[in-house]
Amino acid sequence: MALKNRKEFRRFRIKKRVRKVILGTSERPRLSVFRSNKEIYAQIIDDSCGKTLAAASTIEKALADKKLAKSEEAKIVGQTIAERALEAGIDAVVFDRNGYLYHGRVKSLAEAAREGGLKF
Repeated sequence: MALKNRKEFRRFRIKKRVRKVILGTSERPRLSVFRSNKEIYAQIIDDSCGKTLAAASTIEKALADKKLAKSEEAKIVGQTIAERALEAGIDAVVFDRNGYLYHGRVKSLAEAAREGGLKF
């Protein structure tokens, strides 16, 4: 990977270090979070078969029209991913913060997913 900028390179190193330990199984899939400057995405992934079991993001029509703060959008995405996971029969996951600090939007998404019924 070329050194694009120091912040991305740092996150990439942290992500590799974390992903050595975190692995989603069929019993406890991985809840992965990706955060861009405008949007936030969450996926529940079974790494044993390489499938995405549930996904939610701020680019969905239900959220795209609303004008909310980014942390409020992250809370709604957390609640949505929890609902979709419970519909798919998933109640326990492994949280993958994807190299981001557990702070701000990532933290509010995680707390909303916990309130929605996911265990991690």
